Amino acid sequence: MKNLYITLSFVALTITVSAQNAATKTADKLYNRLEYVDAAKEYLKLVENGKADGYVYKQLADTYYNMFNTTEAVKWYAKATETPQDAETYYRYAQMLKGNGKYEEANKQMQKFAAAAPNDDRAKVFKANPNYIPSLLDKAKMYNVNSLEVSGDKSDFGAVLYDNSLYFTSARNTARKSYGWTDEPFLDIYKADYNADGTITNVIGVSTLNSKYHDGSLTMSADGNTVYFSSESFRESSFEKDKANKLKLGRNNLFKATKNGDSWVDITSLPFNSKEFSTSNPSLSRDGKTLYFSSDRPGSIGGIDIWKVAVNADGTYGEPQNLGNKVNTEGNESFPFIADDNKTLFFASSGRQGFGGLDVFQIDLTGGEASNLGKPVNTEKDDFAFTFNESKKVGFLSSNRNGNDDIFGAIPVCVVDVLTVVTDAKTGAILSNASVSILDDKKNLIKTEMSNAKGEVKYRLECDKPYVVQVSKDGYEGNTFAVAKSKGPTARVDAALHPIDVIVTPTEIVLKPIFFEYNKSNITQEGAFELDKLVQVMKNNDQLVILAKSHTDNRGTDRYNINLSDRRAKSTAQYIISRGIEAGRISGKGMGELEPKVDCGADCTEEQHAQNRRSEFLIVK
Repeated sequence: MKNLYITLSFVALTITVSAQNAATKTADKLYNRLEYVDAAKEYLKLVENGKADGYVYKQLADTYYNMFNTTEAVKWYAKATETPQDAETYYRYAQMLKGNGKYEEANKQMQKFAAAAPNDDRAKVFKANPNYIPSLLDKAKMYNVNSLEVSGDKSDFGAVLYDNSLYFTSARNTARKSYGWTDEPFLDIYKADYNADGTITNVIGVSTLNSKYHDGSLTMSADGNTVYFSSESFRESSFEKDKANKLKLGRNNLFKATKNGDSWVDITSLPFNSKEFSTSNPSLSRDGKTLYFSSDRPGSIGGIDIWKVAVNADGTYGEPQNLGNKVNTEGNESFPFIADDNKTLFFASSGRQGFGGLDVFQIDLTGGEASNLGKPVNTEKDDFAFTFNESKKVGFLSSNRNGNDDIFGAIPVCVVDVLTVVTDAKTGAILSNASVSILDDKKNLIKTEMSNAKGEVKYRLECDKPYVVQVSKDGYEGNTFAVAKSKGPTARVDAALHPIDVIVTPTEIVLKPIFFEYNKSNITQEGAFELDKLVQVMKNNDQLVILAKSHTDNRGTDRYNINLSDRRAKSTAQYIISRGIEAGRISGKGMGELEPKVDCGADCTEEQHAQNRRSEFLIVK
């Protein structure tokens, strides 16, 4: 209806040999021996010689995935997925894209993964929350959106709250004549009680505003005594005998009415209406001086634009002004709502970058650019008619995300600006050009930025949620810092980094535990962050020779644990080699459960098991 009214208004896969191309045998053998650096070289030779196919591209991408080389992995997954692949390949591709901060592209691959493996828990988590941050804006969620029972099986939209009364537009009156385009009754304006607990009751039609044609939406003055509203009718009382002024099908005009008791009277057409174009979806500023509306009148940049007109003290109006290309595009912009501050404008647009259909945007009319409100306000469907009541801190949104135009509540999400300041732990000196990453409580990488000349990086995050900051810089030991839960508006993280040599002892390089996912041996984001410290030490001390020993807990058979730990040790060594360290300076050995850190036998706690699952980096030379 709103479209009409705008017009009117697991387990990782290991492949041991390619049956497709015997030329891959050498590369496959290296890959299956976890010699990823050399395996990549062999796969690349096949690419250079024109002997690559989807299998080779996938294996090459998986090689880089296992070494957590996100840039190269993304490059080759893109080639691999030009032909159909298994579900896990799409999942890995998505993870590497996230590692490069390409969240929108990552979501596309996750959608393919979820379609191929709908029962996988990872797919279920993705479907439940496809964007843990709004990918288009690269910032935290701004509103929580919830369904409202006021919506029925017919179109309902355009809700706006004044005091304790909610006004909205609906096609729910089945006693009315149906409109051919949508096979729904003509639209009317309705009023309901908005209760203290957020429930909406006592829905009634505003009979003194409704006509036999489409009516709605409306806006109201601060004192509640004046309304402006849209109508498809020229109002029979004024134009009953003036056939020349009859509106063409699907066009709207704006009307003004004043309150008299429980009724609205003195309905008058605004002087800038015309039967040649539509004027609809009004929003009056709280100071009563400016009326915003949508129209396809001459001078519009696109099909429908947002305009404004001055409301003078004597009741006259200025000339309508187009809001220009800061707001309007060659597409459609409609459903304006001006906030109580008289400067923040919310509007719907199909011409700006969004998730699909109409998206809701906001702009500070005193300066700045229009920004997408992100998910969950916006979806791949049409999302529009966003309004906000400042005194009650509640907003309303219209959307057809469930197949029909419905009204949703929008509650602001508390945000906190987290300022990270990077310094030298010994001297206190500011450290610029340090890498500062923010991760959520599921260890998802949200974003990475470099510290500025003041050693600062600022992130806007959701309040009262746990986050971790990972900070690294050449010559320093990288470290992680917990972000204390805060209700805002600001929080500070003092990230003091120690020179890298502090992790070197006479016998070993001391790192935090290198964790692996259950039954897997590929290097994770968290593991790569720790191993980069070892790379730094070995580059600073070119005579160091290191033995990486990997240990498991005592669950599982001896043979299984030996094999698993050996794969992990070799993956660790391959990661170090891939970062430019000579192969002869690093080796890996799996110890299984032979050398527990905590000898707890059959009575180990989960914490003791975790302590035993570790990697050690011994100085051989």
